[in-house]
Amino acid sequence: MPLIVFQTSRLLWVRLAALLFSCVAFSVAAHGAILPHGGMADWCIFCWVFSFTCTLLVLLVEQFGLQARAPVSWSNFPITVACYAALLSLSASIIFPVFFLKQQRPSGEVRDYRIVSTVFSCLAAVAYMGEVSLSKARPGEVAGYMATAPGLLKVCQTFVACIIFILISDPVLYDHHAALRWCMAVYCICFILSMAVVVLCIGEWTGLLPIPFSKFLSAYGLLAAIMYLTATIIWPVFQFGKNSYRTSYESKTITAAVFTALNFLLYLADLAYTARLVFVTV
Repeated sequence: MPLIVFQTSRLLWVRLAALLFSCVAFSVAAHGAILPHGGMADWCIFCWVFSFTCTLLVLLVEQFGLQARAPVSWSNFPITVACYAALLSLSASIIFPVFFLKQQRPSGEVRDYRIVSTVFSCLAAVAYMGEVSLSKARPGEVAGYMATAPGLLKVCQTFVACIIFILISDPVLYDHHAALRWCMAVYCICFILSMAVVVLCIGEWTGLLPIPFSKFLSAYGLLAAIMYLTATIIWPVFQFGKNSYRTSYESKTITAAVFTALNFLLYLADLAYTARLVFVTV
């Protein structure tokens, strides 16, 4: 039986901590939190289970030395997973106490279980942020694209876009004016292109593009920033203007406007970083 030697490092300990915290969060919630089926409860459980499963996969591949056999770029995959896990754990750390502690106000053991899940979800988010910080590229270092600031911004852009989709799709908040449908088109087009960049980098398929990857990133970054600028202006104008169609879901439309502006800033920062980026290896 081969002897497996675990080489310790700060990154390994941070990953183990994130694995433990996410495991405790969903285990406690599933065991005694008595959560309703569907909705935000399922979302929080998904966040913790996804983070735990992907982290366990990364740990097993690295400890068994299987990186060369993995069908993905190992310079891009682990940090991409860590960044998504950090965002998912952070969202669960906000959503879970708001919906299942503040609004429902449980008592007894159920409340204790939910508090424990919230605490460990926060710890998992911090651990994953630590992993991203340890894994990201340093100035002058040759690294995978997803380990650079533009790569991490792509992850944030897709995550924010998913939040916008959730906010404006149930109920549908963009179908009463053509300008709002344009905003939806902006969200969809930019999300698809950002996710395509993530997939191309992880799969090491950037060479399949008909133009150099750096030129594609620059052109797409400029286009996406301009498109999101129009959506940032149009969405609030046609949702909250004098002739706007008033609904009972104004909190969702306001939140969507905020996240639209946030994604515009992310695309603007992405464009600025891409223009300065001089070390891209995929």
